[in-house]
Amino acid sequence: MRHDPNRLTFAIEARDGEARRGRLLTPHGPVETPAFIPLATKGSVRGMATPEVEAMGFELILGNTYHLLVAPGPDRVAAAGGLHRFMGWDGAIITDSGGFQVFSLAHGGVAEEIKGSGRVMHGLAKTLGIEEEGVRFRSYKDGSELMLSPESSMAVQAALGSDIALTFDECTPFHADREYTARSTERTHRWLDRCLEWHDRHGPPGQAVFGIVQGGTHEDLRRESCDCIAAAGVDGIAIGGTLGRDKPEMAEVLGFTVPHLPREAPKHLLGIGEVDDLINGIALGIDVFDCAVPTRLARHGMALVPEPESRFRVDIRKSREAGRQVPLVEGCPCTACTVYDRDYLNYVSRAEELTAVRLLVEHNLTWMERLMRGAREAISAGSFGPYGEAILAGAAPWDALEGADSPGAGLEGSPR
Repeated sequence: MRHDPNRLTFAIEARDGEARRGRLLTPHGPVETPAFIPLATKGSVRGMATPEVEAMGFELILGNTYHLLVAPGPDRVAAAGGLHRFMGWDGAIITDSGGFQVFSLAHGGVAEEIKGSGRVMHGLAKTLGIEEEGVRFRSYKDGSELMLSPESSMAVQAALGSDIALTFDECTPFHADREYTARSTERTHRWLDRCLEWHDRHGPPGQAVFGIVQGGTHEDLRRESCDCIAAAGVDGIAIGGTLGRDKPEMAEVLGFTVPHLPREAPKHLLGIGEVDDLINGIALGIDVFDCAVPTRLARHGMALVPEPESRFRVDIRKSREAGRQVPLVEGCPCTACTVYDRDYLNYVSRAEELTAVRLLVEHNLTWMERLMRGAREAISAGSFGPYGEAILAGAAPWDALEGADSPGAGLEGSPR
C-alpha cells in the first residue's frame, strides 16, 4: 500500500521552528492545522448539536469505533448513509480503531472512556481474550460477546465512512514491563500489515489510513515503531499508547519520538488535550490532537480559564463563585460568557441542569478552537514562541497575540 493523494493530501504552509501551520485536504473539505478534534464518541459531541459544533469553526471530529460497534452498530450507520449523514456532519471525520477501549477493558482505566453507560457497563464489559487474531470482549450494553480484529476494525470504519481510519493496535498501559511492551508493539506491527491489506482490497476509495506508533516509554521500541509505520506508506501517523506517568515523562517520550517520524507527514497525538500539552505538542511539530478534556470537564462543572496555577480550569460549582456577577472569561465569544455570568453558571451547575453542561461544553470547545486558531496565526507570523509563552503564563487565546506583528492579532471576530 502506498499513500494515495486522492484520499488525503497534507501541505505545510508555514513553519516557525518545528511548529508548522498546514492544511489536510479530505473528501469532506480542508482541515486547517494545528487543530483540536472534538470527540463525537457515540455519534454526537456531548451536549451539542452538530450545527453548533460546525459554527464554532471545527472542521474535523472523531468517532469511536468501539462504541459505534456496540451501538447502534455499523450496519445501521451504513444504511443511514454513513456517519456523516447519520449525525448531520458535513466536515471531515476520523475514526479510531477501537484498540484503546478494548485493551483498557483488559488493563483497566477505561471508566472515563465509557462514562454514561452506568452500572450495566461495569457489570458486563470485559475483555475475554487477547489473541493474535484479535480481541474478544463483552458488550457493555447486553453482555453479548463481540470481536475486534484488524480486519473487523477496518470493516467497521469502512461502514462508518470516515475520511480517516486508524489501524488496529494494542494500547499497552503505563505499568506494562518492557518485555510485554516489546511483544505488544511487534503484534501491533503485524496487525498494521493486516489492516492495510484489508483496506487495499475492500476499503472505501476516499478513506485515508493513519498508522499508530506504539512502544511505551522505551526509546528503542518507539524508534522501531516509527520506522515500521513510516515504511508502511500510510497516509498519516498517529502517536498512541502510554506516554508515561507524568508530564515530564510524556515530554521526554514525545521528544525522542516525534523527531524520528517523517518530517512532512501529518502527525496526530492521540488522547492528549491539556492546554500546556497542546502548546508543547505544537512546538514539537504535531498537527492534530484529540481528547475528552473539554466535554469531560464540563460534565463535572469545570471550565477552561487562563489560570495556569489551577491547570487552566475553574470549578464553577464552588461556593466562592456564587454571587460573582462577572463573565466566566472576559472576551470569550461563547454564550456562557457573553450572556451569563459566574453567579448564574454556579447556580445551574449546582442544580445539575442540563443547561449548565451545554454552556460549559460550548465554552470549553470555543476555548480550544480559539487556542488552535491563535496558534496557526502565530506560526504564520513567526511568533509562536511568544504566543505559547503568553498562553502558559495565563493569557486567553484571544489576547495572546496582542502586540504581535500578525494579521490575525485580533481574534475576537466570528469563526471562519
